[in-house]
Amino acid sequence: MFDNLSEKFSDAFKTLQGKSRLSEDNIEEAMGMVRKALLEADVNFKVVKSFTAAVKEKALGEKVLSGVNPSEQFIKIVQDELGAVMGVESEEVDWEKPGLKVVLVVGLNGQGKTTFSGKLSNFLRTKKKKESLLVPADTFRPAAKDQLITLAKQIDVDWFDSDLSMHPKDIALAAIAEAKKLHKDVLIIDTAGRLHVDEALMLQIKEVKEAIKGENPEVLLVADAMTGQEAVNVAKSFHETIGLTGVVLSKMDSDARGGAALSIRHVTGVPIRFISMGEKMKDLELFHPDRLASRILDMGDVVSLVEKAQENIDEKEAEKMMKNLEKGKFTVDDFMKQMDMIGKLGSMSGILKMIPGMGGMLRQVGDLSPAEDEMKRMRVIINSMTKQERDDYKLVKESRIKRIAAGSGNTENAVKDFIAKFRQMEKMMGGMMQMMKGGGMPGMPGMPGMPGGGAPGFRQQPGMGKKPKKGKGKGPWGGGFFK
Repeated sequence: MFDNLSEKFSDAFKTLQGKSRLSEDNIEEAMGMVRKALLEADVNFKVVKSFTAAVKEKALGEKVLSGVNPSEQFIKIVQDELGAVMGVESEEVDWEKPGLKVVLVVGLNGQGKTTFSGKLSNFLRTKKKKESLLVPADTFRPAAKDQLITLAKQIDVDWFDSDLSMHPKDIALAAIAEAKKLHKDVLIIDTAGRLHVDEALMLQIKEVKEAIKGENPEVLLVADAMTGQEAVNVAKSFHETIGLTGVVLSKMDSDARGGAALSIRHVTGVPIRFISMGEKMKDLELFHPDRLASRILDMGDVVSLVEKAQENIDEKEAEKMMKNLEKGKFTVDDFMKQMDMIGKLGSMSGILKMIPGMGGMLRQVGDLSPAEDEMKRMRVIINSMTKQERDDYKLVKESRIKRIAAGSGNTENAVKDFIAKFRQMEKMMGGMMQMMKGGGMPGMPGMPGMPGGGAPGFRQQPGMGKKPKKGKGKGPWGGGFFK
């Protein structure tokens, strides 16, 4: 997401490294690169002009602090202005207001309205503890009703059995009555895709909104982030015709440029409410402008990463695994559970990009799919092992290797390679536990460049490498993490 823009910003910031202060002369080159990067990312030219003017004014004004590294100060100004362009702070829908909340989902054909309707319903049920009713109101594409019902069954939520021969406004009114009868919290109406230049169809959706205006509906436009400037034009047209209350950017995980996210709020005045980051029903996130600005500038998004971990990782299972590690036990089963936990957080590259500074490293490393494929192969091998073998991999000798290889569809060498790699991981995990308990940095056999206890050039601190005492350790990194 936004890889090209991140790289171009990084190049621009390098021009200010080593400068003693910010001046009009030395920021001109950086601003030129920033301006070019934004235009190449398909950001609206008015937004680019306003953004660069604001950054330049602040960089040369009184807000630049004396004694602060000029390049870091410039990055902070750019980060603040990026967030301001996208909306300053998250503007979530008020789901706690008493009574039925009606959401009207609109947009062009093929933008992901039906999928978003399902994702929103799942988001409300799992994160807000709200019960919703899904309403198919696409009278032009009957298959959309079947698609929405399939999604409703998949996430275990109720749907309204719409009569598609009726006008969409009548479907909406009938669904509202049903939702109130069933005491639902939210009603989500999935409307037909329509071109913003088709006056007849735009009039139809306007009539729907007019019919349900007594419910003060939330009107969300679903726009494909990959279409860049066109998404902005569509949002502007829909807002002028029917009045939007929010925008949802779909396919954000595939958007390498970022023009839509960086332009829509500034051009239309309509806040971005959600971003869709994948195909699964759980792949829907609240839009946080400040966090996205941090990601673009390779400053990570630790807050979102922690939130993902809290939502997806079983705390009891993690505590159980930690207790095993305290006892010096790390099994193949534990490794499998760790892979499952990581998998719940998203792709490897997606997770790493949330860690400050990792974006640049990822651009150098390139494609991580081979590493992810390797993890999948490991999983297949582990699934071919018995429970006893997963608890004690040392039981895996020649005859067992042959059985595991045959059962997993791998070669015997592939199984031996996995066992060898797991042996290294076991030693590494044991070493990490010693470090946390006693404060030392023990050797990590098998780790490149760390023979017998430390990386080349690493200066050993007092007390490092010694056998940890029982009770609270007092190592140089504040040992005593475990009692």
